[in-house]
Amino acid sequence: MSSEPSPASREATAEIRTALKKRDFSRARELAEKLAEDHPDDAESFYLLAVSQRYLGESAAALDTLDKLLQLDSQHARAFQERGHNFARLGKTNSAVDTFRRAAELNPALHASWKGLALGLRALGKNDEAEQALGQFQHLHKLPPELLGAASLMYEKKLLKAEQLCRNFLQCHRHHPEAMRLLALIGAELGILDDADFLLESCLALYPDFHQARFDYIGVLRKRQKFAAALAQAKILRERQGNRQADILFATQSAMVGDYETALRIYDHIAAGAPQLHGIHLQRGHTLKTIGDAEGAIRAYRGAYEAKPDFGDAWWSLANMKTYRFEDAEIARMRELEAAPATAREDRYHLCFALGKALEDRRQYDEAFAQYEKGNGLKQQECRYSIEQNRRDTDLQIAHCTRELFEKNAGSGCDAPDPIFIVGLPRAGSTLLEQILASHSQVDGTLELHNVMAMARRLDGRRRASDEPRYPALLQQLETEKLEQLGRQYIDETRIHRAGAPLFIDKMPNNFRHIGLIQLILPNAKIIDARRHPLSCCFSGFKQLFADGQEFTYGLELIGEYYKDYVRLMDHWDRVLPGRVLRVHYESVVADLEGQVRRILDYCGLPFEKSCIDFHKTERAVRTPSAEQVRRPIYRSGTEQWKNFDAQLAPLKKILAAELETYPYG
Repeated sequence: MSSEPSPASREATAEIRTALKKRDFSRARELAEKLAEDHPDDAESFYLLAVSQRYLGESAAALDTLDKLLQLDSQHARAFQERGHNFARLGKTNSAVDTFRRAAELNPALHASWKGLALGLRALGKNDEAEQALGQFQHLHKLPPELLGAASLMYEKKLLKAEQLCRNFLQCHRHHPEAMRLLALIGAELGILDDADFLLESCLALYPDFHQARFDYIGVLRKRQKFAAALAQAKILRERQGNRQADILFATQSAMVGDYETALRIYDHIAAGAPQLHGIHLQRGHTLKTIGDAEGAIRAYRGAYEAKPDFGDAWWSLANMKTYRFEDAEIARMRELEAAPATAREDRYHLCFALGKALEDRRQYDEAFAQYEKGNGLKQQECRYSIEQNRRDTDLQIAHCTRELFEKNAGSGCDAPDPIFIVGLPRAGSTLLEQILASHSQVDGTLELHNVMAMARRLDGRRRASDEPRYPALLQQLETEKLEQLGRQYIDETRIHRAGAPLFIDKMPNNFRHIGLIQLILPNAKIIDARRHPLSCCFSGFKQLFADGQEFTYGLELIGEYYKDYVRLMDHWDRVLPGRVLRVHYESVVADLEGQVRRILDYCGLPFEKSCIDFHKTERAVRTPSAEQVRRPIYRSGTEQWKNFDAQLAPLKKILAAELETYPYG
């Protein structure tokens, strides 16, 4: 990513833009070349230079400039749009279509990309796709400039600027449907999901046939884990819109509420009529994997890569089953696709992670690590994770969540004993602990619930990333009534995920950051810290491509420093809340399953049940990467896989030296 421009750079940029507006392209090019030379890390200078070159008819030079720009910022949507314009000028229609499509994926508000995509698709004879792209162009072209600008800012992650533009527009055009929808999407990006929910609900009350708003509303409801409400909205959309997209959405929401039979019936029907839709095969695979039909899932994932050979997610989904072993021909094909220049970056890093797993299974450890490392590097280009920001947030929890705070609020909060929080790092054994507990007759397994994290975001409020957070300092100011209200709100919001047992599990690993908040609002909840050997845990995270979040895993330094902060914060909770958290080491569960099961059940106040020992026989949907593993008896091989990469993990061992020295299992 490019650094923040200096005042002199901003002044030069304004001068270049003025020259472009005056159509003095030679002058603009001259100024842009000087700016790029003086500021080689400034992506905008390369963008303006490429624009100038294109207008001067220098398309080949413009493409070279754009290659340099994309090395600085691989997510620069307008750079892809410029590439599309230049490929179109050179008569390279296929390349133009690919790059216009990529630009529109990164920033769907770029109406010129949709127009270029429509023209290119039409030239290739793909008339149905061309009509869809043209429709999107026409929709954007009709939008007021303020809303088009706000949409573009939103996709460029300039959220507060986008929000202000939207709010200003709505002050003059009250209840404008597109403005309401856009403001809701910005709110969702900011994590203010309750506001987004209210806005879209209000929009649909005024404009019930605004199908795009209903589509977005379903997405917000799903993020809030209101799956029943999302399904109801998907049913309305399906009845009113009646197209394939609505059918797919209804099927997806049916699966989210556990109606896998309906989901699979719709997926099967669509796949039979349109086998070229690779995404349908993928969704079928995910659903079949969730219900434990591994062979069916494998066939579906293979169907996805047969429909679209370079569909990286299909290859990775096979690898992510953990028990799947790739054939020689599949590995050769993945190598070929990963090396192909036309393979999109997203598909490429999926292929790298899949190849890493395939080669690790064959004990080709050096090459496996090289693929994992390459995949992480590509994925990291999409992420905005900061070691410094994470350390600041950890320091703030330690500074404000003190023993005095908890003593002052003793007896406050909601006294419900229902939740069992399983926290820690991903790939540390939390799914195993969840499966053990969910096998007990008095415990419901649910999902990785986002409610505590959403509550923390609401307490923090809207702010710029550079502003000082209000949370967790705000916890010092909350009155007894507010703490009780927040605890009751959590119990009420999560009721939809329960099946009637007295206790339930919330397996959101990142809740370890919010144990202070949990203690204040739910003092009788149980908290279990799933802990795993530092190198085993970090390397397992490093080689895992997550569907969403967990951006700290895409680099050895990132994940090593995150693990250190995690241990530091958990040590703090042990000091200020002694005995509150039960720590369960993955290695101890592997070594003494029954002993650890009895220990966990005693902590939760539950009688022993043999079903917890036979957890692999429990039939329930599991949506995490460990789904196939927890359906088998416990095994020891997973605890020492990192040792096959001992030499490559030297930088990680250096970062974690203190944690390795104190960890109880070698």
